[in-house]
Amino acid sequence: MKKITLLAALFGTFISASYAQNKLGYINSRELLEVMPEVKKADSSLQIYAKSFQDQLESMSKEYESKVKDFQANEKTMNEAVKEVKVKEVQQLQERMEALQQSAQEKTAKKREEMYKPILEKADKAIKDVAKENKYDYIFDASGGAILFAKDSDNVLSLVKTKLGIK
Repeated sequence: MKKITLLAALFGTFISASYAQNKLGYINSRELLEVMPEVKKADSSLQIYAKSFQDQLESMSKEYESKVKDFQANEKTMNEAVKEVKVKEVQQLQERMEALQQSAQEKTAKKREEMYKPILEKADKAIKDVAKENKYDYIFDASGGAILFAKDSDNVLSLVKTKLGIK
């Protein structure tokens, strides 16, 4: 029984010692993405893409305002059948605007995901390459705020930026 206890203590010490020798590093991935030229290019393209939807919505909004003003100005002279048609037109236009806005948000989000995927993969590969080249066992992401303290010497951002060719 004493041998088992002794072996368990030695095994625990061995495991503790092996974890204590792990080389840890961290990076702020948000900071990395901010300096990557691919992100700036993707963001610029996304703004142009989103603006096309915004332009359509503004055009529809002007049409909507025009129809509402026309309805309000001529409502007293309209018979019930015409009023009903005009109200339906305004409601349908409003529904189309809402559908376009929702579709625009979904399509822009999908486009962003498509554009960012290769960028994130490139950043991930660079981080993993730096970890292997510098013998890091773990690299944590500080952008989530989970790291409460870290030595600056363990920040691998500059190494990853160099790996990506960013100054």
